[in-house]
Amino acid sequence: MNIRFLRNARFCLFLCTAAVCAAAEEGVLPMGSAPAPIASPYFPDRVHEFVWRNWNAVATTKLAEVIGATPQQISAIAESMGLPAAGAIPPEMKTRGYITLIRRNWHLLPYDQLLQLLEMTPEQLAFTLREDDFLWVKLGRLKPKCEPLRYAPPDEAAQRRAKEIRQVLEKDFGGELAQPQEPRFEFVRKLSSPLLSFAVSAPENEQPVSLRFVYSYLAVYGDPLSNPALDPYPDGFLQRLSSVGVNGVWLHAVLRDLAPGGEAFPEFGADHQRRLENLEALVRRAGKFGVGVYLYMNEPRAMPAAFFEKRPDLAGVREEGYRAMCTSQPAVRRWMADSLAYIFKQVPDLAGIYAITASENLTSCASHGDWGSCEHCKKRSDADIITEVVSVLEEGVHRGNPKANVVVSDWGWRGHGDAVDMVPRLPKSVWLMSVSEWDKAIERGGVASKVGEYSISSVGPGPRSVRHWDAARQAGIKTAAEIQFNNTCEIASIPYLPVLDLIAEHIHNLAPSRLNGMLIGWTMGGHPSPNFQLADRMNRAPVPEVNAVLDALARERFGESAAANARKAWTLCSDAFRQYPFHISVVYASPVQWGPANPIYLKPTGYSATMWGIPYDDLNGWRGPYPPEVFASQFEKMSELWRPGVEELRAAVEKTPPELHGNAETDLRFARAAGLHFQAVANQARIVLARDALAAPAGTVPAEQRNRWRTELRERIESEIRLARELYDLVREDSRIGFEPSCQYFYLPQDLVEKVVNCRWALANLPE
Repeated sequence: MNIRFLRNARFCLFLCTAAVCAAAEEGVLPMGSAPAPIASPYFPDRVHEFVWRNWNAVATTKLAEVIGATPQQISAIAESMGLPAAGAIPPEMKTRGYITLIRRNWHLLPYDQLLQLLEMTPEQLAFTLREDDFLWVKLGRLKPKCEPLRYAPPDEAAQRRAKEIRQVLEKDFGGELAQPQEPRFEFVRKLSSPLLSFAVSAPENEQPVSLRFVYSYLAVYGDPLSNPALDPYPDGFLQRLSSVGVNGVWLHAVLRDLAPGGEAFPEFGADHQRRLENLEALVRRAGKFGVGVYLYMNEPRAMPAAFFEKRPDLAGVREEGYRAMCTSQPAVRRWMADSLAYIFKQVPDLAGIYAITASENLTSCASHGDWGSCEHCKKRSDADIITEVVSVLEEGVHRGNPKANVVVSDWGWRGHGDAVDMVPRLPKSVWLMSVSEWDKAIERGGVASKVGEYSISSVGPGPRSVRHWDAARQAGIKTAAEIQFNNTCEIASIPYLPVLDLIAEHIHNLAPSRLNGMLIGWTMGGHPSPNFQLADRMNRAPVPEVNAVLDALARERFGESAAANARKAWTLCSDAFRQYPFHISVVYASPVQWGPANPIYLKPTGYSATMWGIPYDDLNGWRGPYPPEVFASQFEKMSELWRPGVEELRAAVEKTPPELHGNAETDLRFARAAGLHFQAVANQARIVLARDALAAPAGTVPAEQRNRWRTELRERIESEIRLARELYDLVREDSRIGFEPSCQYFYLPQDLVEKVVNCRWALANLPE
């Protein structure tokens, strides 16, 4: 598999560097193709839609300011649609929920009004679109061309439609909208609060897997060391991670921001001392809980072409307005090593680095497979370049601190192809890490494919990782796995899934590989959980006995009387999840993250689903290699098999003693929410199929067939109402549902109320 195929498969063919290129041509903020925005015909007009989407997410005074109204006029519009009175807005919506606000206003506001709403400068928003984990890509690499939105008194038709919406809310929700709910981001406070009792526990035996590190469920991606107020690892959270067996955490860092650039790169290192002070404070705090801190390194980051005007000899591969800092040049390697040595001397207790040398970001000339276009690298091999980069990273880190760990991922090497020949060339002191399940052959619904992203439903290890680990052991190099235990892109909007049999099976399968460490959470999957507890327990023996560990954990989590039900629930949910129609397109483009919150469109939008951003109605984009019928039926099968597991979990909760009830109820709530998401994907696929079939010209399809499609459409929309209504109750109770750190909230409770309004309107306007 080559790197170009890889980048297509990951929906990252157009990286965030494209945003920079587009911004250069179009101004500070990129527009892309700038198509017409999607209209939502179930709202009276755009002003009503704007008020609805931002009600109790943005202050009324700000909404009024943006569209030229008074706060009283904004409140009157909200009241006319039956929305509850304005309440307190969590301050975190601005600091931790800005991506959610951008996404929900993307089709409503032009940039100038969006900036006003967000209280950002154009440069700040451009930086966010470019650097916040590929946000521009997640938004589709385009900004809908929205006309300025200005307040005007509602006309008679708008007033009539607003009254109809109010009647829907009264009928479907009664007075529930006005009832208290857990504020969004309340989980930050809860997970940050100190535990009543805590002690760093030493393992009973020397654990074969000595390192388990993870990303923070509380982190804001980007530049986490620049703002200590947004602490990614507060003490209470570190305690909780430590208590479930996590002994390492990682955070995103950019090398040029953490150390001075010296004579070669004097523009580097602005404000680096403040970042290092914050890093040192974090390292010191984490150490109290037995947790080491790792910097995620993706280096050397490519720079804009203008950066090389005065240093053309250092410029490498070109990519959409950027150029690699060519690592064949000694000056680049020297800067990298000196910077790392400086960091590790300044923060001597830093645990190490976690490095990906061939990620979506352009780094070395070989990172995206195009080193042949570089004058300095074209006579070298990719193995020469990548192993040299690893050697530079290792030398710099260990010059600063010989005891620090250098964990290097083989992600992206040769487009995830075989790179066994590179392994013996690595420094003996590094750890080689490989995605465990990658390249594993699977078959779902009769469709054969291979795993190309993190997957819990596909139990590893796969052949690529095993080959690389074997080569590493033979070379005397430590080994580690990249693996997810809580969730993956298969469904990341639920903090963790009750599929412990799958996790136990995977860990058991890894025992022969004799791993030294595991990365157990990418940006998703960092919530303390029973899944992490399971991994900890199973790593306490060279060949753990699966059922004994699961039985003991069920007793501990649910109590003696409820343990059997919990164990059965885990098995049923694990068996259901094996039916997931796994493919890179499905996990990135389908509505599985939004679930029932994704609107119904009675007419095609013309928009393509975006990478982990907005699914729209793009069934062909959702399904990957699966025929539409197979895609829908696999999610239906998974949903049907999931329900008995939820019922067993419900029975377990009823038997759980009071002192364990809180965690047991949380597990049930997350399981119920996941099942609703699975069924919603099936519904929405069936809705698109029936809708498109009904669009055939009159007379070309027998009336009986059209009636069947219309019945299918009606029943699926009615099912969506039930799902949205049930998920609304769960989301009101728990602010974690619908959240993922790098995407923030995929949906808010208000969006599930909107979905009911959307579906009621659709039922009244079904095609004939």
